[in-house]
Amino acid sequence: MQAMILNAQGEPLRLTDVPRPTPGADQMLLQVRACGVCRTDLHVLDGDLLEPRLPLVLGHEIVGIVVEKGANVQAFSLGERVGVPWLGRTCGACRYCASGAENLCDAAEFTGYTLDGGYAEFTLANQDYCFALPAEYSDAEAAPLLCAGLIGYRSLVAAGDAPRLGIYGFGAAAHIITQVARWQGREVFAFTKPGDADGQEFALQLGASWAGGADQAPPQEMDAAILFAPVGELVPQALRHTAKGGTVVCAGIHMSNIPEFPYALLWGERCVRSVANLTRRDGEAFLAIAPKAGVRTEVVEFPLAAANEALQRLRAGQVRGAAVLVPGLTPSSQKL
Repeated sequence: MQAMILNAQGEPLRLTDVPRPTPGADQMLLQVRACGVCRTDLHVLDGDLLEPRLPLVLGHEIVGIVVEKGANVQAFSLGERVGVPWLGRTCGACRYCASGAENLCDAAEFTGYTLDGGYAEFTLANQDYCFALPAEYSDAEAAPLLCAGLIGYRSLVAAGDAPRLGIYGFGAAAHIITQVARWQGREVFAFTKPGDADGQEFALQLGASWAGGADQAPPQEMDAAILFAPVGELVPQALRHTAKGGTVVCAGIHMSNIPEFPYALLWGERCVRSVANLTRRDGEAFLAIAPKAGVRTEVVEFPLAAANEALQRLRAGQVRGAAVLVPGLTPSSQKL
């Protein structure tokens, strides 16, 4: 099979012929139909996340068809479509796993980081960490649900019942979670890079009541804010516009340093918290909600061999919605 291989952090991925993997007892071999391109992939590529298994196949928003099953696999059938998220395996026995916080398991393994992911024609996945996918979504449309959607949903829950929600960084996760928040009856203020008129218009089209630059003040005080942008200086900015008792959620797996800020911004029982990974319970809840909420994902499709281009366009903020790799897609049929 062909795969885009990361041999060393900081280097471009290389299209390589590699052996097709063989599933273990609890694993399935999936033919990859689509794989989302996530900002976490950039963090792995750039060396912001320090301990990948190299060489590595990136990608943790995988939609695939079961083509081979290990001896113990009963959860899915041959030919069935499944989704593979970031959380690839946990120990099941530590205090975090036992308490329902498997996202914090110290022995967890992660798709596209410590396990090979979906920037390939085929991939392996453990049956216990895969999801059935709503039929309402095409393969490419379903891919962003598996991280942008799942982590976004966990972040939305962490924000509490805030009726007025600020969202900083209007990329793949924000464009999904804005739709869920509006379905829940919340008001959304969207913050983009300063001067990003296209991004602000996109946010308004999805139901945000206001959109502006991250350096601007919203029209009203927010009850909570979610930071999808991995920019530490946005933490005090968000706190400045969040009401007493409100929560600022840092949703990324990596963020630049948070600058010093006066205690007065935090005082008033404001809370700053992070979101780490996801649980399978998050996945089941969100994938049930998404079609009910009428969530539609806007995607830009790339051939597998164009993974480096997709990553660079994501880095430059040139993707509206989510970038998705589609093995078998040819440049002539690519929709940009």
